[in-house]
Amino acid sequence: MAVDVGETEFQTAVIDRSKELPVVVDFWAPWCAPCRQLTPALERAAEARAGNVELVKINTDENQNIARAFQIQGIPAVKAFRNGREVAQFVGVLPPAQVERFFDGLVPSEAEQLVAAGDEASLRRALALEPTRRDARVKLAQLLFTRGERDEALELVDGVDGDFAAEGLAARIRLEREPGYAEAFKLLDAGSREQALDALIAAIPTADGLKDDIRRAVVGILATYDQADPTARSYRMKLSSALY
Repeated sequence: MAVDVGETEFQTAVIDRSKELPVVVDFWAPWCAPCRQLTPALERAAEARAGNVELVKINTDENQNIARAFQIQGIPAVKAFRNGREVAQFVGVLPPAQVERFFDGLVPSEAEQLVAAGDEASLRRALALEPTRRDARVKLAQLLFTRGERDEALELVDGVDGDFAAEGLAARIRLEREPGYAEAFKLLDAGSREQALDALIAAIPTADGLKDDIRRAVVGILATYDQADPTARSYRMKLSSALY
């Protein structure tokens, strides 16, 4: 059930509490028939996510200062708070399915929570729930690669396009199977990123059939730099010159 909150409790129950978990605020009034229609859907959605989100109600007739502060011009009005700030809102009655989606946007799914945990068992469980989750595939592949299980790591990231870390890892595993590239990656693992980049870029002119993988490996390494790092910018130019 939602908790009724007034002006004296608002700071603690909404702003401060939202720094611990999302808080959804239902602005309503006793005379508002649409409010009575919406509230059960809000309560069901909140109850289904108990412990991960809280729902509070504010009677706009009794708390007009809060209503004015948040520019409530029509009710029902629903606002969500996270980390002390408003992050989402809607006005009027939504169908229950849309209310559920509203809450889904605030509360991490089970798979998201498992990916955040980051251990192997959690990542495998996340992929069982959502097999196409690229963040879980990449994190698990990196764990397996570090452990020396390169074949399974490659299966996880091979074909994951548009993710520099995934493409770079897949390219590295393939290149390490070719003669002449292991030394560059030993330098990388030793912390000598620039020397590794120099070695890989220098190999491009004679890398028949392997240029794309070298490019992916270099781009994957460059993705570990800050976007505005001048060293990264310099190596992007070197890579472009070597390729074109």
